[in-house]
Amino acid sequence: MPQRARSQEAKLRRAEDLLDAARALAAERGGVRHVTLAAVTEAAGLHPSAVRRYFDSKEELLLELAERGWHQWRDALIAHLGGAHGLPPARIADAVATTLAAQPLFCDLLTHVPLSLEGEVGIDRARRYKTSSFAAYDAIVDALTGAGTMTTGQVQDLITMALGVTANLWQLAHPTPTLAELYAANPRWGHVALDFEPRLNRLLQAAAAGLAATGVPG
Repeated sequence: MPQRARSQEAKLRRAEDLLDAARALAAERGGVRHVTLAAVTEAAGLHPSAVRRYFDSKEELLLELAERGWHQWRDALIAHLGGAHGLPPARIADAVATTLAAQPLFCDLLTHVPLSLEGEVGIDRARRYKTSSFAAYDAIVDALTGAGTMTTGQVQDLITMALGVTANLWQLAHPTPTLAELYAANPRWGHVALDFEPRLNRLLQAAAAGLAATGVPG
């Protein structure tokens, strides 16, 4: 039994090493689109064949990071709200934008989850991701509804807007080297390489104000 416990602990540590390596590579290389399993295993000090003991695929590894990202965002948002009550829509929008922008890896992964990650893993892993992410989503909606004057329905729509806009703007604001060179040579096109957080905040402020004004039901 002690040996099994030590082996399980070692396995969990190895899995964390792989996740840490993926995080670092995404930051160094300009996004998760540049992360490969070979690079992850090398950075973690593992033989390439060993990764299958911990994750079936790159998609499963990155989906694990996305799942954790939901919980990190939930915790950061609740801490940011600090037990507040009666916040106007503008303050709710600012809380969403500020805490999202503080999670760069999660912002990047929001593009890839629906595009490839959750559809390229086994059904049990996809179910676990959905269950975990929706639990975090529900906690986020409850926290924002309790902290402000927006209804549950309005907050849900705001979160939908935030996730979609973030998935798009993050990629535009972090172009590949090829696109960055193109924008430098063609300043008129470079406007799409925008400043992420101010634009996100401004758009969510407008969305929150519009949702509150139209009286979306709770």
